Parts: sequence; structure tokens; C-alpha cells
Amino acid sequence: MSNPKYISFNGEVVPFDQARVHVRTPAFRYAANVFEGLRGYWNADRQELYLFRLAEHFRRLDLSMKVMSFAERYEPAYLSSCLIDLIRANDLREDIHIVLMVYIDGDGEMFATGPLGMTIAAMPKGRAPKADVGLDCAVSSWARMSDHATPPRIKTIANYYNGRLGWMQARQDGYDLPIFLTSDGKVAEAPNACLFMVRDGVPATPSVTHGILESITRATVIELKRREPGVRVVEREIDRTELYAAEEVFLCGSGMEIVPVVSVDRRPVGDGRPGPLTRALTETYMGVVRGEQDTYADWLTPVYGNG
Repeated sequence: MSNPKYISFNGEVVPFDQARVHVRTPAFRYAANVFEGLRGYWNADRQELYLFRLAEHFRRLDLSMKVMSFAERYEPAYLSSCLIDLIRANDLREDIHIVLMVYIDGDGEMFATGPLGMTIAAMPKGRAPKADVGLDCAVSSWARMSDHATPPRIKTIANYYNGRLGWMQARQDGYDLPIFLTSDGKVAEAPNACLFMVRDGVPATPSVTHGILESITRATVIELKRREPGVRVVEREIDRTELYAAEEVFLCGSGMEIVPVVSVDRRPVGDGRPGPLTRALTETYMGVVRGEQDTYADWLTPVYGNG
């Protein structure tokens, strides 16, 4: 896949290969950066690209900057303008994935809080490779990091090394993805996605105090399910062996969207195929993000003004 023509660099749309940061920046040396991964979805009938839940992504970015003690903040209107200008410059008219990163620039030390730099990249991205058939996962021997070490509720590149360790181990052992446990042995999440399971017909997911990112897709799934008559979603501790007992397991995240898990530790989940709740939820979710359900129009930001 070729790179887009332009990237946003410190608020300016520039040629893709001109977005460069010096190796002496605290962002490079000390992982002093935060970011958001978000999605845009093309609606061919309306000839419109919809950005999904921008306000929520910007709020989480602001929290990450606050926890990391960044000296300045970016206004949501400014971030939105930069993002839309970039997409229009690249004339993107397909499903995309966006990475918006804020970092400590200059040549400061580990404790530097500024100056800030910002980049936005928007790239074409379709569905996950195993979105239809499901993933084979393993419970990782690497523990999930905790809030009193490197808080997983913020999105910073440093946190993703924990995920990389687990992912590399899982791939070497013949699995698609790892599932992390907390230090006290409860289910947390995958490296790049939150986890839900279904037991006795009830969807359950670890709470936000159990070593997970405060995922916007997770919050969306909970809201979609809670709006269904007679359906409840439980946020609670989940034991490892509950994954073996579950009728369904699925992962969700902005980049991944919703993807079923069909085995854990080589034990089939349910009948070893994507379950009915996961399939129905995926269909609903994809309709919402493409602007096909007016009930959720306030979650969408149109790029080209045709929405």
C-alpha cells in the first residue's frame, strides 16, 4: 500500500516525506508522546466520509497529555480542522485509519514538558484480516502493566512495548494474538483491543480499573448493547478459565473494529466459530459508523459536507 501524498505536521499540510523529528527529541529518547488512533468510514451512497466519535478521542488525548504533564493543550476545534484539512488534501474517499500524535519536541531531558509537536497521518485501511473467520488467541505469560507503573488508560507509545512482548511471543507460538492478565491473574485485554465475552447469554467485559485502555470502541459496544431491549452488559472481573467456558469472545478497538475470537489456548470458544451476538453486533456497528442509522448521527463528523 502506497503512502498518501500529504501528512499534517505541526498544523500544516506538507508532503508525506517531509514530516521529520530529530532523534534527540524527548519523544524519541524517552517516549514522551501520546496519540489517538481513530477511524473514518466512506458512505458511497452519500459520497461522504464520516469520522467516528471525534469528541471522545480528543477528550482522551487531552487526558493523556494531562497525565504525561505536557505544558500545553490543543483545542478540539483546532485538531478537527487540521484533520479535515489533511483528509481533503489527500482526497481520501475510502475507509481510513488515522493516527494523531502529540510529542515533546526540542532537545530537552526526561522531565521536559514542552515544546510540543504534532503529526496526523490518515491512511486507507479496510477490515482486519480475520474479521470474518475469527482469531486464535493465547493467554500471555507476560502480565499486563498496571496503573501504578505505566497507566494503561492513557495512549502513549511506551505502553505498547508491553503489547509487543506478548504479541511476539504469541506469534512465535502459533497464535494470532495474546490476551493479557493483570498482576493478580484477572483478564485485562489484548495488545491493541479490549475484550468481551458472553456467558449464559450475558456480555461481560473487564472494568476500566483492570489494566485496560479506556477504549472508545468498548464504550460504543456497551452503549449499543444497552440500547437493545432486555440486554445488559456487565463490567466485572473475568477469570482466565471463564474464557474457556464462554459461548463467545470478541475483541474490539478503533483499528480492529470488532473481531471474534474462536479459540483461546487451543480450546474452542463455543463451537469454534464466530457467534451470533458477535456477528449481529458487528453488523450494527458497521452500520452506525457509516452513517446508516440516524439515531447515532451525533457520533459522526462529515468531512466533505455531504452528510
